[in-house]
Amino acid sequence: MRSDNIKKGIAKTPHRSLLMATGVSRKNMNTPFIGIASSFSDLVPGHIGMRDLERQIEKGIHSGGGQAFIFGVPAVCDGIAMGHDGMRYSLPSRDLIADCVETVANAHQLDGLVLLSNCDKITPAMLIAAARINIPCIIVTAGPMLDGESKCEKLTMIKGAFEAIGKYRNGEISEERLLELEEASCPSAGACQGLYTANTMACLTEIMGMSLPHCATAPAVSSEKRRIAFESGMQIVELVRQNKCPLDILNRDSLRNAIIADLGMGGSTNSFLHILAIANAIKQSTSCSSRGRVGEGVSTNQEISLKDFEELSYKIHQFVKLEPSNNITMSAFHNAGGVCAVIKELLKSVPEFKDLEGVSLEKASEIVKNAYADKSIIHDYKEPFTTKPGLGILYGNIAPEGSVIKISAVENCKNF
Repeated sequence: MRSDNIKKGIAKTPHRSLLMATGVSRKNMNTPFIGIASSFSDLVPGHIGMRDLERQIEKGIHSGGGQAFIFGVPAVCDGIAMGHDGMRYSLPSRDLIADCVETVANAHQLDGLVLLSNCDKITPAMLIAAARINIPCIIVTAGPMLDGESKCEKLTMIKGAFEAIGKYRNGEISEERLLELEEASCPSAGACQGLYTANTMACLTEIMGMSLPHCATAPAVSSEKRRIAFESGMQIVELVRQNKCPLDILNRDSLRNAIIADLGMGGSTNSFLHILAIANAIKQSTSCSSRGRVGEGVSTNQEISLKDFEELSYKIHQFVKLEPSNNITMSAFHNAGGVCAVIKELLKSVPEFKDLEGVSLEKASEIVKNAYADKSIIHDYKEPFTTKPGLGILYGNIAPEGSVIKISAVENCKNF
């Protein structure tokens, strides 16, 4: 085990003494050392429930035969950071978080990691860190927020709080109603209710195989999410035993699977930015064997560019349409079958979508073979919402190197 570097031999007597100071027993010195990189924060709604998930992951690790260590990383709420100069810190925080995870994991020679994440820049940061370190990792995304409701009106952060500003300024609602909507739009812990960046990246993480089935969409406050956290703790110990590392999972095929699903669901445009960064981290790691282990059979040809998005955008139909371009929230999407139903449809209908193995140690086809799908929400691929992709690439004098548009959110999209 990698952790033998800090716990084996006479020369490591001081190291063991310090580890015992943390509560590690002599018996557990011989078990895999698993870090839980937690982005818990009282400031970020998507992260306020993570203390409970930390405990569930910790229980799973110990039940699986490992020794758990929790450490913290920063988290920024894009919703709170926007509209002022705080937004300048959001994207840079992605690399800061990845650096924090890499620093702690390598400084303490951990054998594996459970990466507890949820919101916009944190999940891609965890994926970048996993690719850099390349020790067994599993990601637990904390899940979406419950839908809001006020006076029988269904609400989300966008369609409740944001749109309430315009309605009030236009004289459509009173100040009293504005305050009611403000209080009711975000009723629980969790990532905001639509397919915005946080939930898009959670779905793509599951599609790439870096989280367990249903992790992306199980609500943050559900018992199902607690069970997934526990099972993730159990599974990371097995991944360490089998030496199943991120670069055995994250590669060109899994990234293209993520792009295909992103186009088919009309996810956040920010996902393009993050997928390219993840691809760059994979490329750097495969050319640097000193970090972790480059998995057997891992190709060093991990190039992903906007050309991949553009190429696939001409082939992929949008067969799922969620908030903000529709009224269907993540809770409804989860109940309709969620990511497993999407994978099943893509495996059946899109030749470019590959049948890969992830942290569950099963092929995607095995995981989803009995997956349920509510066809009113997750259409048959051959009967899509539109034959256009949910996202597209634009070039022009304003953006000669390319730009991204959420086609699904633009009515009467024009061709030039």
